Amino acid sequence: MAEKKVTRIGVMCSGGDSPGMNAGIRAVVRTALYHGIEVYGIVRGYSGMIEDDIYQMQSRSVANIIQIGGTILKTARSKEFFTKEGREKAYSNLKKRGIDGLVILGGDGSFRGAQTFSNEFDIPCIGLPGTIDKDIAGTDFTIGFDTAVNTAVQAIDKIRDTAESHDRLFIIEVMGRDAGYIALHSGIATGAENILIPEKKTDIDNLIASLQEKEKRKKLVNLIIVAEGEKGGADYIDKIIKEKIPGLDTRVCILGHIQRGGSPTCFDRLIASRMGYHAVECLMEGRFNVFVGIVNNRINYIPLNEAVKKKQRINEEWMKIVKILSS
Repeated sequence: MAEKKVTRIGVMCSGGDSPGMNAGIRAVVRTALYHGIEVYGIVRGYSGMIEDDIYQMQSRSVANIIQIGGTILKTARSKEFFTKEGREKAYSNLKKRGIDGLVILGGDGSFRGAQTFSNEFDIPCIGLPGTIDKDIAGTDFTIGFDTAVNTAVQAIDKIRDTAESHDRLFIIEVMGRDAGYIALHSGIATGAENILIPEKKTDIDNLIASLQEKEKRKKLVNLIIVAEGEKGGADYIDKIIKEKIPGLDTRVCILGHIQRGGSPTCFDRLIASRMGYHAVECLMEGRFNVFVGIVNNRINYIPLNEAVKKKQRINEEWMKIVKILSS
């Protein structure tokens, strides 16, 4: 625990946006103001910090935003922040306003930047896991995942209707460049026959054999859910299937960025609010340079330097469930 007292907090979003970020911002602002701490919004993340795009926030600044997707503070990725000169500019802009604590909503890349910045300039940082990928170790949930996976489920359910009508195989690509959680959860929830994720090497021969076996059983409606990080994505899988089983009627559907948008679910609003509240409590208590997670419904604090080294691993039980339920 540090003894340094934080009196002015900067809050920002970095990296990809996720539904529920606004609920997190709202919780940070109102918790801080409740305790008499000034709050400044940093627009476009580290880029806005460097460009001095910073303004003071009041309670009304976050009125009527909890139900809105995306982030009112906007977000960006900053190449300049990777340089010492860029970080010096950012620090100078914080210092002139007396900002002595930061809350960053983002993923592991955002946390890595926060850790470096804090080490160089002694600015306490608290991370809130805002990413639809759910790929940060140390928390059961990330802000935005529940909304994204529910969006994917709703879309896949609609696709199944047309697949049923035409006896087609649909290969549906969901987001997840490095993590397969959206594919895994949405695939199980929609009864997909195969789920392909970057964490597990795809056995193409086994996939083809499975489809051929189902074709013999006259199971003509099949869904394959593919995470975008899977080698070649849905288009590559479709090409191989067409080569191996020429008579199979296939279609590719890439869901894309609809998974990032939309009004956050109740669950995402709740965890974002809870995490935002605890982020301010951390700064007040002197618990610095951690990210706020939730494990077994309890708040869990993980040092930022540990968070950036670990990835959330896929539980093998999920893969067994997929295999059994899709047979």
